[in-house]
Amino acid sequence: MRQGNRLKTLLALFASFVTTPSVAMTLIHTEKSLYRNIVVYEEDEQRCMSFTRHNQTARQTCRSLSDPNQFVFSYTKMMMGALYLNPNPGKILIVGLGGGVLPMALAELVPDAGIDIVEIDPAVVKVARQFFGFNPNPKIRVFEEDGRVFVKRAGKADQRYDLIMLDAFDHEYIPEHLLTREFLLEVKALLAADGILAANTFSSSRLYHHESTTYQSVFGVFYNLRLKLKNRVILAKMDGLPSLDAIQRNAGLLEEKLKPLGFGGDWLVPLFSTERDWNPDARILTDQYSPSNLLNSAF
Repeated sequence: MRQGNRLKTLLALFASFVTTPSVAMTLIHTEKSLYRNIVVYEEDEQRCMSFTRHNQTARQTCRSLSDPNQFVFSYTKMMMGALYLNPNPGKILIVGLGGGVLPMALAELVPDAGIDIVEIDPAVVKVARQFFGFNPNPKIRVFEEDGRVFVKRAGKADQRYDLIMLDAFDHEYIPEHLLTREFLLEVKALLAADGILAANTFSSSRLYHHESTTYQSVFGVFYNLRLKLKNRVILAKMDGLPSLDAIQRNAGLLEEKLKPLGFGGDWLVPLFSTERDWNPDARILTDQYSPSNLLNSAF
């Protein structure tokens, strides 16, 4: 009886991901962790990991079955724009694992770099390894804990990173405590003197103006890579942003390396902008003001 009920539950969960009857989906794996329901499925020659079907963050990771090296999501390509600010970071921190697309690509592009990854959910780490080719090794370390706890502890240990990528999402949006000015100041303290921050957010979020003023209050002027109604990636540098000419030169140096990922400078460089397209009077997000009502209606 219990097995029958469990099967009904899994079938219902899978059915909730099928948005139209004509779409063919193959269920690969389902798992309920302490934090979320995880579903792995295949559709349109892609294998995807999802946490929920209710908003644009539903698909946490997708991997092409025909060419696993190619990036499926635009935001992962945009995050790689951080290498246009520094093509050879020696030590990298990534907060949020998903299927491990970013760390595995960085390990290929910057093979000498040490990469630390923080992921709160052990089940996500297991799924990434089992279904998405994520392969930790002595240079790719995984820490299963809350991102902010890790950042605080790393700050006390006086650790420094050349590149920090913020890519932590739950089933709704970025967790509140990873949005605030206090958290970003803690992240900033981990950056080397010429360190780079790359942060994945959404251009359609109702928090867009608040996020923008918050990042600006901590990092000053930043490159704002934005696709309308999709992702926005923030790129900041501790010792000041390189010019667009420097960005273009670094893009040329990386062109051949990025081709296997399915993009290059002709697509990515035009997205670089420092134009302020947000309300400068929007309230800065803090530990005392990071309202869940805005988060829960982010799209």
